[in-house]
Amino acid sequence: MQEGMRERKKRETRQRIADVAMGLFMAKGFDNVTVAEVARTADVSVNTVFNYFGTKEDLFADRQDVAIDLAPQVLREREPGESVVGAFRRDFFDALDTRHWRYGFSQGSDVFARIVGEAPSLVAKLREMHEKREDALTRALADELEADADDLTPRLVATHILSTTRILTHSSVRRQLAGEQWESIEPDLRAQADKAFDLLESGIGELLSGKGAGDQHEPEH
Repeated sequence: MQEGMRERKKRETRQRIADVAMGLFMAKGFDNVTVAEVARTADVSVNTVFNYFGTKEDLFADRQDVAIDLAPQVLREREPGESVVGAFRRDFFDALDTRHWRYGFSQGSDVFARIVGEAPSLVAKLREMHEKREDALTRALADELEADADDLTPRLVATHILSTTRILTHSSVRRQLAGEQWESIEPDLRAQADKAFDLLESGIGELLSGKGAGDQHEPEH
C-alpha cells in the first residue's frame, strides 16, 4: 500500500524528533537531556514528542519495534532446508560484513553502548527489549513447531540463540570501548562466532566429555 502524505509527514516528524534526541543524548548524556529540550530543539511541542514516544527511553530506543521483530524475521525468511541456527549464522555474518546496526556492528555502536551504560533507565530499557525479543522468537518457534503450551523447546532454543548473539555483540562493543580498532576486532569476532554457532548446531553434550576427574592436575604442594 502506497504511503499517503499524512502518514509520510508523521513518519518524517517522528524521525526528526528521534534524530534530534539522539544528537543531544550523544552530546550531553541521556540523563542530562530533558524531553522539553528535545522538543525545543526539534521545534515541536512536548505534547507532540509524547504523541510519538511514550517515554524518554523510547526516544532513545526509537527502533525498538523493528529490533524486537528482527529475530522472528530471520526465522520466517530462512532459506529452504536451512536450519534455524543456520539462518541466524547467515544473518549474523551478513550484519558483520555490512556493519549493520542490528547486531551492534555499525560505526558509533560503542558510543551507543557508552550512553546506555551511564543511564540505569536505559540499561533497564534494553533488558526489557531483550526479553521482548526472546518472547517474540519463542512464539514464532512455537508456531513453526506447533508446540504444546507446556513444551519448553521453543523457549530453550530462543534463549540459546539470542544469548549467543548477544554475548558476541557485547564482546565486540567491549573491545571497541577499550579503544581497540575494528580491523583487529573483526577477524577474532568471526572466529569466535563460527565456534559459537558450531556449538549451537552440534550441542554441548560432548563438551569436556573426554576429560574426566582423573585428567585434572593434582594441586601442587
